[in-house]
Amino acid sequence: MTQQNPKDWKTYDQFAYGIDTNRLPPTEALSGTTHSIAFEDGRTLDLRLSSGLAEWADGAGGGTDRSEVIEVAPDTYFIEIVFASRPKESETLILNVRTGRSLSIYSIVRDKEQSVGEPQVAQVFRAGTTGVATGFKPVETRDLIGLRAHFTYSPNHTYEHTYLSSQRYCWQCLVGVQRGHGDVDLTTTYKFDEDQYVFTFREFKIAVASTFFYNFRDMRSTGKFLGIAGDGSIQNSPAGAHIQKVSMTYYLPGQEPV
Repeated sequence: MTQQNPKDWKTYDQFAYGIDTNRLPPTEALSGTTHSIAFEDGRTLDLRLSSGLAEWADGAGGGTDRSEVIEVAPDTYFIEIVFASRPKESETLILNVRTGRSLSIYSIVRDKEQSVGEPQVAQVFRAGTTGVATGFKPVETRDLIGLRAHFTYSPNHTYEHTYLSSQRYCWQCLVGVQRGHGDVDLTTTYKFDEDQYVFTFREFKIAVASTFFYNFRDMRSTGKFLGIAGDGSIQNSPAGAHIQKVSMTYYLPGQEPV
């Protein structure tokens, strides 16, 4: 029997409307630049950025697609590529042009038959470098476990996050159309640099996954959602928030979450 969502559960497009109000603005700082990224799994990505576009090739394909670039920390950019020919897929790149460090988060909306018992939107993570890299290497982290924080995306969007373990987090809506709703979903978190994290989650109740860059020095979150809207269409929606840390839970040795 198919599990039903709770009464009045909002669709992706219903809660996402206006959730980019507090997002950082795009930048033209990388317009006209080229980047060749070698990933640890053997994939290579050649990228040329211009105003609102990304010309890309990775050996398995290529094209020129819509893109957005946001500077989320000094020398560090959130690059979103929206594939016109593959609407069920998108790639988010976090790139530090000074250190040469990069992290790719590739999101894919799967058919229901491919995701039985799992979130319908999957994500693939690849760390990479441009040339000789220096500085901190992006790695999966447990740093956020125990943190409780509030994210204000707009006057009509405030959510509370509690990071439960290396695999799951809990959210509830404090302000907005989802007020009173909450759930526990699957997560993957990378530390990108000091006070910089890439937080992702994949929801069970609706087909949506998110990628966010946290800058804890500026207390800003910049990200996107990829998912299926109420009418069945695929949407890739920008988002951004102000962050407020609320509390931290600490665990006794031997009792830490997974």
